[in-house]
Amino acid sequence: MPEFEPLYTSGEMRAAEEGHDTSVMMERAGGAATQIALQVFAGAERWTVVCGGGANGGDGRIVARQLEQAGKQVQVVDAKGGETELDEPHVIVDALFGTGFSGEPRADAAALIQRINGSNARVLAIDLPSGVDASTGEIRGAAIRADETVTFHGRKVGLVVAPGRFHAGTVHVADIGLDPGETATRLATVELLRSVPRRSEGDNKYTAGHVLVVGGSRGLTGAPQLSALAAMRADAGYVTVAAPESTLPVLEQRLLEAVKRGLPEVDGVVSEAAADIVLELAQRATSIAIGPGLGRGRGPNELVRRVLAEAALPVVVDADALFELEPGDWPAPRVLTPHEGELARLLGRESKDIAAHRLEAVREASERFGCVVLLKGPDTLVAAPERGLLVSALGLPSLATAGTGDVLTGIVAAFLAKGMEAQLAAAAAAVAHQLASVEATQRAGLIASDLIDALPRVLA
Repeated sequence: MPEFEPLYTSGEMRAAEEGHDTSVMMERAGGAATQIALQVFAGAERWTVVCGGGANGGDGRIVARQLEQAGKQVQVVDAKGGETELDEPHVIVDALFGTGFSGEPRADAAALIQRINGSNARVLAIDLPSGVDASTGEIRGAAIRADETVTFHGRKVGLVVAPGRFHAGTVHVADIGLDPGETATRLATVELLRSVPRRSEGDNKYTAGHVLVVGGSRGLTGAPQLSALAAMRADAGYVTVAAPESTLPVLEQRLLEAVKRGLPEVDGVVSEAAADIVLELAQRATSIAIGPGLGRGRGPNELVRRVLAEAALPVVVDADALFELEPGDWPAPRVLTPHEGELARLLGRESKDIAAHRLEAVREASERFGCVVLLKGPDTLVAAPERGLLVSALGLPSLATAGTGDVLTGIVAAFLAKGMEAQLAAAAAAVAHQLASVEATQRAGLIASDLIDALPRVLA
């Protein structure tokens, strides 16, 4: 298995199909979709196939013909001809729009989509759910909610990136005889973890990666502890935690293996004087994670500004360190790890806008800040200036709990400390983080610490 799987846009699919006989490809696509449909919905006898006017509708008609040949009761709904009677099928096949669709469905098509979604039938989408933009995953109106999707040649961006991914159900990729093509967006696989450097016989605790974690205001000490423990379990050889002096007794209770260093503070939050000490500590580290539990105010803002401007080593910027962050001419790689709300503040937009346009937003942020930006979510997106975008989508919904972002920060920092290129380090960290949610013994009631315990098994 390769480290990355191509994710196709509409234009990239057209390029892949160029020079091939359209009728031959449609027969292959229809045949593959029918075979999968009969396997997945083995007991279904009554089928309704909803066909649009384009190639997707053509695929649907081939499916309808082959289902009839298999002895099924099939009704074909010609949406372009104004037909809307769905009957009462066991399965509805959505062949309304194809990969070329973008924008908002017309009123009649939107009404038909709503009727399909409101039916009691299972839904199989052909290539991708109608209403989803294949190139971005964006949805601007009504969209099919499929139980299963059969897509051809390769996954489309819109099947992996939210909100489109939430409409696709289980995705089946069918080969229709096309050669693989280059794509601007790629999906990370578990094989990417093989590129993470492991400790070798010649390593000592420093050369195996030294992570400096900076954060932990009073009342927020859990966040840097999670980042530090995650960095250690992600195979960093040495971890230092720098936090306000008054919080050290709390940190000492749990962080046995990490070195602790107190920072000047004002009422439990780092003061501006903390920057000198952190920059001194940075001279012996190979990466920094700044932000978990850092707090906000003049002291934290000045600390973040100086660390980013002066530290000549990779830095992961998370949580409070993202607050009021400004672009700068930074001397080494920087990885920003916002969730949708934090990215919205960075771009001066609303969270719901980021959620609706995730690809566009993460690319904009990467170009604006001139660094790698990792947008957290069930589809974690990793953008770098003037480079293709990487996606990791291997995790479970159980990741939606407090502290899991701090764990991810620690993993990114560990991989950077080992010398990985910044975008690859971020993508590999996202893969490890998401696989830990699968490997963890707890799923219902999973907490962030469970991910840390699972990391060594994932990285093995």
